[in-house]
Amino acid sequence: MDFVWQPVWLTLRRASVTTVILLLLGTPVAWWLSRTRAWYKQAISAVVALPLVLPPTVLGFYLLIMLGPRGPVGAFTEAMGLGTLPFTFGGLVVASVIYSLPFVVQPLQNTFEALGNRPLEAAATLRASPLDRFMTVVIPMSRPGFLTAAVLAFAHTMGEFGVVLMIGGNIPGETKVLSVAIYDHVETLEYSQAHILSAGMLIFAFTVLVTLYLINGRLNRDHGQP
Repeated sequence: MDFVWQPVWLTLRRASVTTVILLLLGTPVAWWLSRTRAWYKQAISAVVALPLVLPPTVLGFYLLIMLGPRGPVGAFTEAMGLGTLPFTFGGLVVASVIYSLPFVVQPLQNTFEALGNRPLEAAATLRASPLDRFMTVVIPMSRPGFLTAAVLAFAHTMGEFGVVLMIGGNIPGETKVLSVAIYDHVETLEYSQAHILSAGMLIFAFTVLVTLYLINGRLNRDHGQP
C-alpha cells in the first residue's frame, strides 16, 4: 500500500504547512483590505484573486520561470546557497500558498467587513491598543471566518493538480502528491489504484464540507446570527 500512503502523507504535510502559512500571511492582507480606503485597493484585490481565474498551468509556468535559476527568486536563493525551489517540497509549498491565497483572504475580508466599527470603537474607549483590539475583539468574533478560511485552504491545497504538476513534477516521496499520483495511475492504466485514491479524495472532500457547514452553523448560532 505504499502507492497510497506515500502520496497521502506528502499531500497532508503540504496542505498543513500551506494552511498555516496562508493564515499567517492572509490575515493581515485581509484586515488591510477590509479597512483601507487607498485608491489602489481594487488593484491589490485583483492580484489576490488572480489565481481564481488564471488557468493553473499558466500560473505554474510563470512560477516555474520566477523560481527557476534564471528568475529573480531562483537567482536569489542560489546566491544564498539554497539552490532552486522547482521540483522540491519547498517549491510546492510556495506555489500552493500563492494559488490558494484567495481562499483565505476573501472569507476573512468578508468576515472583518461584517464586524463593523462598533466593537472596535467600544474597545478603544477602554484604551485598548490596536493590537489588543485585534487580538481580543476581532479574532474571537471572527472564528467562523477563520474556520472557513482554514478549511477551504486545506481542502483546496489537497486537490491541486495543474500548478503542482508544473512546479513539482512527479518525484516519488518529494513532489508526487495525491492528485499527481491519480493522474499517473490513470496514465499507466492502473485504474484500481486510481479508484482507491480518487474515492478517498471524494470521501475526504465531502466530510470536510459537511463538517464545515455544521461547525459554522453552530458558531453562527452562538454569535446570535440567523
